[in-house]
Amino acid sequence: IAIAGKAGYQAIEPWNDEVTAYLQQGGSIAELKHALADAGLKVVSMIALHSWVTSEGDEHVRVLDDCRRRMAQAVELGSPYIVASPPQEVVDVDRASKRFGELLEIGARLGIIPSMEFLGFVDGVNNVATAWAIAAGSGQPRAEATIVADVFHMMRGGGSIDDLLTIKGDQLACFHINDLPARPSPLVQRDEDRVMVGEGIADLPRVIVNLRKIGYSGPLSLELFNRKLWEQGPLEVVK
Repeated sequence: IAIAGKAGYQAIEPWNDEVTAYLQQGGSIAELKHALADAGLKVVSMIALHSWVTSEGDEHVRVLDDCRRRMAQAVELGSPYIVASPPQEVVDVDRASKRFGELLEIGARLGIIPSMEFLGFVDGVNNVATAWAIAAGSGQPRAEATIVADVFHMMRGGGSIDDLLTIKGDQLACFHINDLPARPSPLVQRDEDRVMVGEGIADLPRVIVNLRKIGYSGPLSLELFNRKLWEQGPLEVVK
């Protein structure tokens, strides 16, 4: 948090598991909020809700309880959105939509909006169209149906950065920006293959043009899992 603030960022997108680990080590939400205020940062989204599509019976009850906990944590930090991650396997879109509707109902009660994510390397929800079909078919007010898109995942799933043109700006809760190396093929890349913005093959100027065309004015969240970057000085990397 301190480093992001020092580097001049306006916001961050924390991971629930990292916040939970901090709390388990003796930290508090109050301390996190104080650190955010000192750094001049907002929380614009949190990551993530899991297992909500495929769980059944008692397990599904436990999963929804965990989703409530994660949403409540996000609300405490002032986040308007939380990412709803898809499963690895192929899922029935109607079933996923119904389950996503459950998340939206819980979020409405807590004061936060779950946003549907797609992951290019999974078998099912791996593109903009499928993610939007799940969000839009939730049975909840359309104003609350949003997705999260990502440069890496659009290309990794076999799609195009022009897939952004199939949605409206207010249907996008958060946009993850990154770049992809030329090798291996984008269709087989892993999270950790991502490279710094401008150092890969993605047409990022076109990405920005597309975001402007659809009227998106939300956050750009830099998401890189490249361990070579993790091993460098954090302040220099985020600058």
